[in-house]
Amino acid sequence: MAEPRVVAGLSCTDVLARLSEFVDGELSAETRDQILAHLAGCTWCEEFGGRFSGLVTMLRSQSEPAGLDESVARRLQEFLSEGLLDR
Repeated sequence: MAEPRVVAGLSCTDVLARLSEFVDGELSAETRDQILAHLAGCTWCEEFGGRFSGLVTMLRSQSEPAGLDESVARRLQEFLSEGLLDR
């Protein structure tokens, strides 16, 4: 990517930071519309965003998340309940 551009009040960096939320439909209508306006005016982001969205869609359609092995799930639960992540 060349120098980030500002289109529709968002820089390319802003759009890339919100791309996952955009693809997942987790943005407000206002933010979604602002990103759509940026994509309409920025060829690089439109191309990258399209590839990203296509990849996410393909991955979601081809695989179901694997369940955790029971022993792994138990150890993870113990780890979390002991608050070891807060250190």
